[in-house]
Amino acid sequence: MPVIECDVETARERLEAADVSVESGNTDHERWRASRGGASAVAYDDKVVIQGSDPRDLEAILREGGGRAHVYFDGASRGNPGPAAIGWLIVTGDGIVAEGGETIGRATNNQAEYEALITALEAASDYSYDEVHVRGDSELIVKQVRGEYDTNDPELRERRVSVHELLRAFDEWTLEYVPREVNERADELANEALDRA
Repeated sequence: MPVIECDVETARERLEAADVSVESGNTDHERWRASRGGASAVAYDDKVVIQGSDPRDLEAILREGGGRAHVYFDGASRGNPGPAAIGWLIVTGDGIVAEGGETIGRATNNQAEYEALITALEAASDYSYDEVHVRGDSELIVKQVRGEYDTNDPELRERRVSVHELLRAFDEWTLEYVPREVNERADELANEALDRA
């Protein structure tokens, strides 16, 4: 449940500018409420609390844009192919800004890795970061995206193109391979999603 400390009237203006309808609060303590998709934002005196199944969209509107973020991604497949899931997180100097894990149906491990990378980059774009430093524990995916390896798999080539399109939205980006221990939280999120399925 994200909590954003901010000027709540400025936050209201940002939501209205993004075509999110804002209503009066339901209690004496609530200044206003807004909903979009599976999430709702409730404003108090100096903070907005976001609740619901998918808070990312509202949170991206309310947080200040720009700046630099570290993005971690991981895909998991039980069987190759088999039931698959993704995990990702965005970290700044303030800590974990956002994270997610979800199943993606049946996929190979490499397909899941690409899907995790794409989802993580979409989230970072939603938050309007200028600069992203992306890390994952799939050396193959990292080297394919950086152009050090090629792929004969048409589906992976297509996903690599999608990644490059997303990366072009940032002023600066890096992509590096890290050991699994460094990528532990993204790995946990993917495996927790598979365990829930």
